[in-house]
Amino acid sequence: MMDGSTGTPTPARRTYRIAGMHCSACVGSVEKSLNAVDGVEASVSLPAESATLTLTRDVAFEELAAAVEGAGYEIEPIADVDRGEAERSRLAEAEARSREAWRTMWTAWALTVPAMVWMLPEMFAGLRWPSPLVFDLGVTLLGAAVLAGPGGPTLRSAWRSARGRTPNMDVLIALGAGVSVLTGVWAVLHVLGFAPMIMNFAPVGAMIAAIHLTGRYVEAKARGRSSSAIQALLSLEAPAARVEREGAQLEIPTRDVAVGDVMIIRPGEKIPTDGIVLEGRSAVDESLATGESIPVEKEPGSSVLGSTVNHSGALRVRATGVGEDTFLSNVIRLVEEAQASKVPIQEFADRVTAIFVPVILVVALAAFAGWFVVPGLFTEAARWASGFIPWVNPELGRLSLALYAAVAVLVIACPCALGLATPTALMVGTGLGATRGVLIRDGAAVQTLDRADTLVFDKTGTLTRGAPRVVEIFAAGEAAEGRVLALAAAVEDASEHPLARAVVEEARGRGIPFSRAGGVEARIGMGIVGEVDGQRVSVGSARLLREEGIPEEDIADVERRFRDAARTVAWVAAGGRLLGAIAIADPVKEDARETLLELSRRGFRTVMLTGDHEAVAAAVAEHLGIDDFQAGLLPADKVEAVRQLRAEGRTVAFVGDGINDAPALKAADVGIAVGTGTDIAIEAADITLVQGDLRSVLRATKLARATFRKIRENLFWAYVYNVVAIPVAFLGLLHPVIAEAAMALSSISVVTNANRLRRARL
Repeated sequence: MMDGSTGTPTPARRTYRIAGMHCSACVGSVEKSLNAVDGVEASVSLPAESATLTLTRDVAFEELAAAVEGAGYEIEPIADVDRGEAERSRLAEAEARSREAWRTMWTAWALTVPAMVWMLPEMFAGLRWPSPLVFDLGVTLLGAAVLAGPGGPTLRSAWRSARGRTPNMDVLIALGAGVSVLTGVWAVLHVLGFAPMIMNFAPVGAMIAAIHLTGRYVEAKARGRSSSAIQALLSLEAPAARVEREGAQLEIPTRDVAVGDVMIIRPGEKIPTDGIVLEGRSAVDESLATGESIPVEKEPGSSVLGSTVNHSGALRVRATGVGEDTFLSNVIRLVEEAQASKVPIQEFADRVTAIFVPVILVVALAAFAGWFVVPGLFTEAARWASGFIPWVNPELGRLSLALYAAVAVLVIACPCALGLATPTALMVGTGLGATRGVLIRDGAAVQTLDRADTLVFDKTGTLTRGAPRVVEIFAAGEAAEGRVLALAAAVEDASEHPLARAVVEEARGRGIPFSRAGGVEARIGMGIVGEVDGQRVSVGSARLLREEGIPEEDIADVERRFRDAARTVAWVAAGGRLLGAIAIADPVKEDARETLLELSRRGFRTVMLTGDHEAVAAAVAEHLGIDDFQAGLLPADKVEAVRQLRAEGRTVAFVGDGINDAPALKAADVGIAVGTGTDIAIEAADITLVQGDLRSVLRATKLARATFRKIRENLFWAYVYNVVAIPVAFLGLLHPVIAEAAMALSSISVVTNANRLRRARL
């Protein structure tokens, strides 16, 4: 991994699956272990169950495995040969784990419910049926069975993480449930006369474990819905392709299609891979890429995307992208990378969760010590609360009260909600964007675009179509527009100049026939002349008319009108007299004005940077209602203009499509590439818009704001939950079972709230 020009290491990126993570403390443990390996910078995602590594040296997989396994987790490489197959395998494994979690949950409840029912007579009537020894022994065995059986994986995870000195959430659950069951052992010893009296919390320990396993199952299902964007994309793949080989048509698996193969796609079939249309005309549903339901017309020379649906006509398509090189594979890769990335606001949450479990262990120990050593400090509050909180009983023994408070603190603490708050919302948001034509490369771009206040646009190809078109035809005297266009096209058909092609395409588009010109002669910088149907035809500037000796009466007003509108004028003369003029321009996109006005209403300042002439830029800016513009800029000038805006304290998003926009895309706080642009621009951008229309810019800003709003909501409630709940548990006012239920509910609510982002109107 060396840069041949400089001899310096070139960072490489690799993604691995991580198994065994349950909470943000797990994420912190894995990241800490991987980052301890020389040359590795790791970013771990809990919802995606993956680690994205930036490597500055060649690191053997064995080194990574030793680091991760030392922390108590498992690492698996992702096959590069078939991303879709690897992703399907991961999803199948996740589904299998979900089914196993379902079975484990119900096994736990099957043992817990009898213990809780058995405990009811003792709770309400003080009756330990049929005898104190049988009661204490029975509920203790049931509680121990829950921990040893369904709760076994939690205990093993807790042990591994504690042994690796990176305690996770399972440590808190194991301690809370384990201590509760041990009180049952103590109670049995008391009945036998070997220990002082203590409250038997064994059924509570069983219920803590059962609720924890229930929360784990529901959370897994909710997280599965969060990653459904990739599942949906994978489901779009065509399973087979019909190709021409050696004069015959063969049906083969899509994965076996090679670049250059000619595919036959019938109406109603999916296009197997990316390609170029060789024969046929049809409308293709590209909604998977663009989010737009209106089919796109395709003809020979048109590009098509794999997994899109062919509607009306048969097509012969040459495959240009297969396997990892298809549009769909690239979308999946971008979504995975974005979901594994982190937003800046998550760094604070990560710092909190990194020390969360050790701090909670200290707080639980302090609660036990406080209640046991100086119970008088707490019993008054307990007596006051016992009047309206049924589970508070200040008459329990000192040791029972101390254990009661300590266990509640252990199980109420919830770093899971903090750890899931950001990545789950980011996962849903990036997945939603992928299905709506907004591809987010890096999660940080979401936070940056959310606070952006200035949108800077390139002009050509971004605000305009990027290709000249005939926008108006002026016919002088009695000449007809069709005659003017036909004569101009006859002469211009011999030229490859972009303006000439615009004239020819306009004539063909209108169905106007034209003859082939003879004796065509190009006049450098002025235009072109030739002979059509026996008369000399001139097409070009006013200077060309003067050289051809054609009177210029009445052209001044027309030329001024066209130039004020930033249009190029091609005068047309035939047989020594003026016939008319053709106005050519790079027209703005149909949705540009409406989109820019809406962006302005939403509080964005809009700026246009272009290398075009001042007059053209001014006309476009005025038409679109752009706040400010700069014209005649080179790529370096655009970068300087972006830097100047940032120096003024503005957060800048740059929207561009060309090679010359790549430096500005990188210089901006967030770069947005129009998907119809060059690969270089797309690679330089943080966000790619699959469609060329500007509504996608508005869609991207709405997506960023909706996603970050969910992140803020999740973090707020996660912090509030812990800030309120832990002190209440410390004071002995929270039953351990209710504490565990609240803990599980907090994680579920965070994931559920993130999934509500799917309803966002973009």
